[in-house]
Amino acid sequence: MGVFSSIKEKIFGKAAPEPAKPATIQPTYSVPSGTAAAAIAAGKAQAAAQAQAQAVKEAAAPVDVEAVLEAKVKEKGGKFNWRVSIVDLLKLLDMDSSLAARKELAAELKYSGPHADGSAEKNIWLHKEVMKALAANGGKVPGDLIK
Repeated sequence: MGVFSSIKEKIFGKAAPEPAKPATIQPTYSVPSGTAAAAIAAGKAQAAAQAQAQAVKEAAAPVDVEAVLEAKVKEKGGKFNWRVSIVDLLKLLDMDSSLAARKELAAELKYSGPHADGSAEKNIWLHKEVMKALAANGGKVPGDLIK
């Protein structure tokens, strides 16, 4: 697993299994149509289908990256400037923030800039690219972090 995949997993959580196809509820007994029992069975089938549709909708909803990271800041009680610093972002996620880890992340995100390893410019680029990649992978990222 690459560095970005680890970042994504720590923010989005482990990948959820494919949602099951909606099941059709079949009564195990015959119910004459127009009876109260038939109406109850139809209501149960409709409720099950609505619950399944809601579960699929929630699974497809974007992850609020800012909310997840702010919750982690509160949980840890430290000062993390994750909105600007790639090092603080990695530390907040309990990940390796060393130069080697950042080099690996830069390679994954196809860094080709002229800046030296560990330079401020490269770290700023890395942070913005991580935020853009989170947004491209289903994350809701504040606009000012991906400009």
